[in-house]
Amino acid sequence: MARFEDRYGLQLSTTSDLAADRYQTGVDLLLSLWPNAGATLDDAIVADPDFALAHAARARLHAIRAEASEAKGKIAVAKELVARHGTERERSHVEVLRLAIHGQSASALASALEHTTRWPRDIMILSLPLGAFGLLAFSGMADHDQARVDLCERHASHFGADDWWFLTYRGWSHGENGDVSRGRALTERALQLRRNNVNAVHALTHVLHEAGAGEEAQALIEDWLPGYDRNGILHSHIAWHAALVALERGDTEQALGIYGQCVAPSNTLGVPINVVSDTASFLWRFQAYGHPVPTGLWQDASAYASRYFQQAGFPFADVHMALVAAASGDTMALEARIKALNQLIEAEKLPAGRVVPAICRAALAFAEEDYLGCASILEPVAHEVVRIGGSGAQREIVEDTLLVALMRSNNATKARALLNKRLHRRPSPRDARWLDALAAP
Repeated sequence: MARFEDRYGLQLSTTSDLAADRYQTGVDLLLSLWPNAGATLDDAIVADPDFALAHAARARLHAIRAEASEAKGKIAVAKELVARHGTERERSHVEVLRLAIHGQSASALASALEHTTRWPRDIMILSLPLGAFGLLAFSGMADHDQARVDLCERHASHFGADDWWFLTYRGWSHGENGDVSRGRALTERALQLRRNNVNAVHALTHVLHEAGAGEEAQALIEDWLPGYDRNGILHSHIAWHAALVALERGDTEQALGIYGQCVAPSNTLGVPINVVSDTASFLWRFQAYGHPVPTGLWQDASAYASRYFQQAGFPFADVHMALVAAASGDTMALEARIKALNQLIEAEKLPAGRVVPAICRAALAFAEEDYLGCASILEPVAHEVVRIGGSGAQREIVEDTLLVALMRSNNATKARALLNKRLHRRPSPRDARWLDALAAP
C-alpha cells in the first residue's frame, strides 16, 4: 500500500491518492465551515470505500449539521473499517468522534485530550474541545475559557506561525478569555491566510464585540458576508452579530431588517442550536431594551423551537428555550423544564448546576414583570453563567436581563455599579446611554 499523509504528516490508511487528496480538502472545508465539505468527503469515500477516516469526517459533518442518525451511521462504518485497516492513531481518532457523536461528552472530552497529547497535530480531534460549542464550553466547567487557552498554548509549538486553522482557534480562545488584543491579532492573521474561513470571521467578530468595536464588526460583516453562501452553516449567525451591532447603537429598523432577512426561522438554513439561540436572544434583547417586538415574531420563533430540545439537560439550549417559552407565555412548558433540570441536579447529572434552572426561573419572572424577583434570582448566580457554555456575546443576554431588572426595580445603585463594570471591560453605546439615564434627575 502506498503511504499517504495529511498536511500535518499523519498517516492516512487509504489506497488512493485521490481519496487522500479529497479527504484533506474536505477536512479543510469542514474545519472552516465552508460549503461543499460534504460533497468533497463523499468523493473521498467513492475513491476508496474502505477509507475509515473519510467516513469519520463525514460523520462529524453530519453531527455539526444536527443530522444525528446519519452521523451515527457513518461513524459506525468508520469504526468497523478502522478496526481492519487503520493505525493506532486512526482507531483512537474514530473512537473519540464516536463518543462525541453518541452524546458521551465527558468521555469524549477526556479521550480527546488524551489523544491530542499523543497526536497534537490531529486537528479534527483537537477541534472538538475548542470553540463556543466545543466539548470544553459545554462541559459545565466554570473555567472553560481558560482551559481552551491552556490547551492551545500547550500545543502551539506543534503548529507554525501561519497555520490558518490553529490561529483561528488560538485567537478565539484568547479573545474569549479576556486577552482581546492578542485574540484580534491572531484571528485577523487567520482570516488573511484563508479568507474562505467562516470560523475566522466568526472568531474575529466575537473579538471585536469584546473590544466594543461594533462599527468595525459591522464593516467586517458587510465586506465579508456577501461572499458566503446562504447555505453556509454560520451565515445567519454572522448576520445575527450585525443585527446586535445595529440594536446596540439604537437603530431598531436596521436591526429588525437584518433579523427578518437572515436570522428569522423562515429565512435561515442554519442548524437548530444556532436558530433557536439567535432568534430567542435577539428578540429578548429587543424587547428588554424597551422596543415592542412586531406581532408574529415570537410566535414564529416558538413554533420553530417546539421541534427541538424538548428534553432538558443541554444547558445552553435550556436557557434559550426558556426565553422563548417565557416570552410567548408557555408557562407550563417552562415550569416543566425547570422541574426536570432540578431533578437532574439532584441526580448529579447536570454539571453546569443550579445556574441553569435559576436563569429559567428569572426569565419567567422578567416576562411576568416581576423585576425585583428576577434580579434576586440572578444576582447570586451571575458569576456562574459561564457554565452554560457558548460565547461571552451569547451569555451577555443574562447580564442584560439582570441589568434591566435592576433598573426597572428602581435599584439604581446596583445598576450603576454593573454598568460601570461593563463599561470598564468594553465600551458600549447602549450601556453609556443607560448610565446617562440613571444619572439624570
